[in-house]
Amino acid sequence: MLEGTFVAVITPFADEKIDEPALGRLIDWLLAEGVDGLVPCGTTGETPSLTDTEWQRVAALVIERTAGRVPVIVGTGTNSTAVSITRTRIARELGATAAMVVTPYYNKPQQEGLLRHVVAIADAVDFPLVVYNVPSRTGVNLAPETARRMVEQAPVVAIKESSGSLDQVSELVLAVGDRCAILSGDDSLTLPILAVGGRGVISVLANIAPAAMVAMVRAALGGDLERARQLHLELFPLARALFIETNPVPVKAAAELLGLCRAEVRLPLSPLNPVHRERLQAILASCPHTAERLARTVGEAA
Repeated sequence: MLEGTFVAVITPFADEKIDEPALGRLIDWLLAEGVDGLVPCGTTGETPSLTDTEWQRVAALVIERTAGRVPVIVGTGTNSTAVSITRTRIARELGATAAMVVTPYYNKPQQEGLLRHVVAIADAVDFPLVVYNVPSRTGVNLAPETARRMVEQAPVVAIKESSGSLDQVSELVLAVGDRCAILSGDDSLTLPILAVGGRGVISVLANIAPAAMVAMVRAALGGDLERARQLHLELFPLARALFIETNPVPVKAAAELLGLCRAEVRLPLSPLNPVHRERLQAILASCPHTAERLARTVGEAA
C-alpha cells in the first residue's frame, strides 16, 4: 500500500521549453530530502500545456533520474478514455510504478461513467492505478460508493482525494481504506486527513519544503501528534499561500525565489501577480523551513 509523502512535481520551463537540467536538479534534491515518491505529469506539472512528446519526455526523465529509488506515479489521465489508455500503456513501458488517472474533466461523466472509465483503462493495461478526485477542476465528484466499486473491479492502489471534505475522506476510509491508500490532495488538510485514516499526501508544498512535509507525515503516521501538529502549523500559512492564485503559478514563483528553477508558466496560465509574489516571499521568509534557503538565494542574487 502506498504511504508517505509523494511530490506533485512541477515542470520547469526555460524560454518555452522544458528545462531538463533544472528538472534533474529538482529530482535529485527531492530525493535527498527524503520524499517517499514522485508524481510527474499531473496538474502541478502543467500537463494540459505539454505536447504528447513533452509529456513522455518529462515522464521518462523523472523515471530515469529516480532510478528506482522511490516509486514514480505518472499522471496519465485525460478526459478521453482512449488517450488515457495510451498514456497508461506508455507509462508502464517507461518503467513507472503506477499511473495516476484523474476523473475526466469538462465532459462531466455520471458515476457509472467514472467507474467504466477506470475499469476500461484497467482492462486495457494491467497496471496499478491511482485515481485522482478533484471536483474543483473536473466538475464531478467521485462518490465513495463508486470508489468502492472501482477498487473491486480495477487495480486501484490509492485514491488522491481533493474534495476538501473530511466527511468524504471518512466515508472513503470506511469504504475502501482496508484495500487501497487514501492520499491527501490538499496540503493544508493533510494532517486532518491522516487523522481519519489517510496514508499520505501527493503534495504541491513538498516541491519547496520536502523535508518538513516528510517529517510531518511520518510523525502523524507514527503517532507523534504533538510533533505533527507543530509542523502542520508551521507549514500551514505557506500551504495556503501556494493557492493564492491557480496552481502551479504560486509554487513555481516560490521555487524561483528559492533558487530551484524559473517561475515560468505556460499560457493560458500567467505569471504571479507582483502583489501576491511579494506576499509569498514574506511568507517564505517567515516559514522556518524555507527562510534559510530564501535568505541564501537572495544573498547570492545581490
